Amino acid sequence: MLSASPISRRGGLIALGGLVASPLLRAQPAQLDGPLHIVVGYAPGGATDRCARIVGDKLAQRLGVPVLVDNKPGAGGRLAAQQVKATPANQNVLMLANPAVMVVAPLVFKDNNYDAERDFVPVSQVNEYEFALAVSPTLPVRELNHLLAWMRANPKQANVGVPATGSLPHFFALMMGEKARVETQVVGYRGSAPLLNDLLGGQVPIAIDTADVLLPQHEAGKLRILALSGSRRSPFAPTIPTFKEAGLDLAAVGWNTFFAPASLPAERRERIAAAIHEVMREPDTQRRFKDSLMVPVVSTPAQTSAGLQAYRAQWAPVVQKSGYQP
Repeated sequence: MLSASPISRRGGLIALGGLVASPLLRAQPAQLDGPLHIVVGYAPGGATDRCARIVGDKLAQRLGVPVLVDNKPGAGGRLAAQQVKATPANQNVLMLANPAVMVVAPLVFKDNNYDAERDFVPVSQVNEYEFALAVSPTLPVRELNHLLAWMRANPKQANVGVPATGSLPHFFALMMGEKARVETQVVGYRGSAPLLNDLLGGQVPIAIDTADVLLPQHEAGKLRILALSGSRRSPFAPTIPTFKEAGLDLAAVGWNTFFAPASLPAERRERIAAAIHEVMREPDTQRRFKDSLMVPVVSTPAQTSAGLQAYRAQWAPVVQKSGYQP
């Protein structure tokens, strides 16, 4: 999976000091020829949009050109991918995308009009986020194993709400059910807000969504998060166990990653990648990500590409086995 591990490996890039320099750290041209556009396939205000604006603000200073965030919502982010794919080589354009666009959609939609692997080049992962399993305050369970026992005993009531059908939380719910050998009835909503309303009101007993959505409600005592999906405890919720700690050998995260259209010349792509790498190392950037309950990631293009391949290998079998059709 894509993870924060590139941070720990970064030491290898600078261990030899001035003797050997990483390609990312060599001198780069001072300025791009023209502005840089960051395309986000969602409306302003969401997690992907926040990532784009945090990084974009810093990139403008490092690249010496205007950096503009262009929101192109539609078709769950696929419309933006279709548009970015067609970018002429003389334009500086990146797309900030999540796994729904670059991993799930290519597996379930036959008419994407883009090839996630052929039409795009990974530039840099910039964050990761966890999934949270929460229960309604009306459900009398406080531990994951108790919930799984309740689900087995009440299969007709054991509905699991997710913010959207075909979303990563949807497939994570199926992954959880398969791992626990529990039949999982997934109920898709039109976003996190209506899902939260029904969870708090007891209309749906269980929900899986991203941690940043559910943690504030957990901290306010309005619902209970039983487990988080990271491989280690979240720095934002150190008292909540991981799934593995709670007894289920399961870990998965989501992410936001910059992709360049294949048309963008390699020299400019590498220049932008180097700038993002330096931006993500800045303490102020990392603070701004953490303030938004997102884990910042410092990653080279090679690390991002390798992580993406591992992520596809983890999720593709789950999506394909589900038989999900849009």
